[in-house]
Amino acid sequence: MKNANAEIIAVGTELLLGQISNTNAQWISEQLAVQGINVYYHSVVGDNLKRVQDIFTLAEKRSDIVIVTGGLGPTDDDLTREAFHSITGLPILEHKPSMDKIEAFFIKNNVVMTPNNRKQARVFENSIVIDNHVGMAPGMILRQEETIWVFLPGVPREMKSMMTNSVLPYLTKTLELNAVIKSYVLRFIGIGESKLEHDLKELMEQQQNPTIAPLAQTNGVVIRLTAKAETDADAIRLLDHTKQEILNKVGSYYYGMNEETLEQTILNNLKRKELKIASAESLTGGKFIERLISVPGASQVCKGSVVCYDTSVKREVLKVSDNIIQKSGTVSAECALEMAKNVAQILDASIGISFTGVAGPDMVEGKPVGTVYISIYMNDRKQIVEKFEFTGSRERIRDRAVLKGYEILWNLLK
Repeated sequence: MKNANAEIIAVGTELLLGQISNTNAQWISEQLAVQGINVYYHSVVGDNLKRVQDIFTLAEKRSDIVIVTGGLGPTDDDLTREAFHSITGLPILEHKPSMDKIEAFFIKNNVVMTPNNRKQARVFENSIVIDNHVGMAPGMILRQEETIWVFLPGVPREMKSMMTNSVLPYLTKTLELNAVIKSYVLRFIGIGESKLEHDLKELMEQQQNPTIAPLAQTNGVVIRLTAKAETDADAIRLLDHTKQEILNKVGSYYYGMNEETLEQTILNNLKRKELKIASAESLTGGKFIERLISVPGASQVCKGSVVCYDTSVKREVLKVSDNIIQKSGTVSAECALEMAKNVAQILDASIGISFTGVAGPDMVEGKPVGTVYISIYMNDRKQIVEKFEFTGSRERIRDRAVLKGYEILWNLLK
């Protein structure tokens, strides 16, 4: 089977209610992409027999491979087997090795097994039964008409074990696949999604392989490049070529690739330049420094932070002068610069960065909600103060201030 198309169906009302996230589909898609298998549909369906039947019927018509997670447990709302049986008529049998394992578990733990646990050992006749090494219910692989069906538990560790040890080897052996799919995620800061798309319009209109997909995120904008080729080396060659074409146009905004974060990039730059940083944070309340110290190795560059939310802390700890506070106010360019300068000197840092402003809900010192000042002081050689007018919720304003601080610092260090 060449160019096989797959679909992933998650069964469970808890997913629809938002009680848990459907991380299974994301992980399975990543594994299938490595094998060159296209995933065209993700579906989530609640624990309702009719709706599960409907989604199975639709999937059978449009996909070569259907991977179902969840609904294999012992309770009445675990309906995956029943739904598939109702649309195919395939007999369901009790799998003795699985039943023996389930019974042994209860005996070992000195717990009385309720009758409904026998349901977990039920499998479709002539299916390939996948042993569950980390849980109870086995998985199954079977062919029905022209479709390969895979049934897996919804518990992530159980699903991943079965996919890795049984499903992926089966698909690799069974399908005549002639391609791999690889992706790069390119990360940008200081440019909006619309501007990025405009600057890359010509490239995107000509795209075929790799494909170029801009995506807005809370920490900037990313571009996902996806290439399809016969080998890993060929796919990487295609990705590298397109990446360079993109950077030729918008490289000044590019800070990293794949899992590399903005704070990781800044930490690396600080280490390379042998610089230390300290922060003075009013409205951000420590959010800036918290992100930085979450990166391993931060102790090599991070001196510390002063959360100076109250005016008295700005005055008594950071030694912001009464003259500045009385004349310009705590939400001002003058106060922001004094905070950055003084925190660097007090904590013996090469760079001081400060945040002061109004997150809401009320105005402060006559300044409207969203007014933010960010300052960077660098050893008397560089002094930056910038004013911003952010919109959104209180938390959104604070988060945007932190991100903008990282952007300013990144531009300074690069």
